Amino acid sequence: MALSPIASYFVLVIAAATLFYVALTDLKEFKIANELVLVLAGLYVLFAVLSGHWRTMYWNIALAAIMFAFMLYYYGQNLMGGGDVKMLTVAFLWVGLDCALLFAIFLLVFVGIHAGVAKLGWVKVQEVGTRKRIPFAPSIAAALIGVFMSGCLRPLPAPPFAGLARISVNCSLQAAGAREPV
Repeated sequence: MALSPIASYFVLVIAAATLFYVALTDLKEFKIANELVLVLAGLYVLFAVLSGHWRTMYWNIALAAIMFAFMLYYYGQNLMGGGDVKMLTVAFLWVGLDCALLFAIFLLVFVGIHAGVAKLGWVKVQEVGTRKRIPFAPSIAAALIGVFMSGCLRPLPAPPFAGLARISVNCSLQAAGAREPV
């Protein structure tokens, strides 16, 4: 059951603003601050509590851990930066199993756009030996914001029959002559 659906939307707005800042920083400096990754992880925990997603949080953590382990291989091969690995891990923490496919589709689209724009020379690229590298955080941020805007992470409704237990307790207390709990 969502503790505060409106507050959970406010957390999504703050997370989107943070993602936008991370994307701009990565575009300019090719660096992602650890503090910002931790802020995004903390915002996820707050969102999960407020929106009712805490009930499935363990699946999100499992997916993020599996993806982190998988991406360590690419980091070891010097195909991904450490900041990109951390950002993707936090992104998978946010999307979980329910929204992972949508996130992957958005990510594919935004990486394609970003690579095309880089090929045209419209954004800065980093030369590493004979290869060129583009910052990955803008694509990750755009994909995650796209998931936010799609409504995939909307607050969860109360589980079925959750209200019946409260009604039953209230009826039992009233029948016994007690006051209704506050």
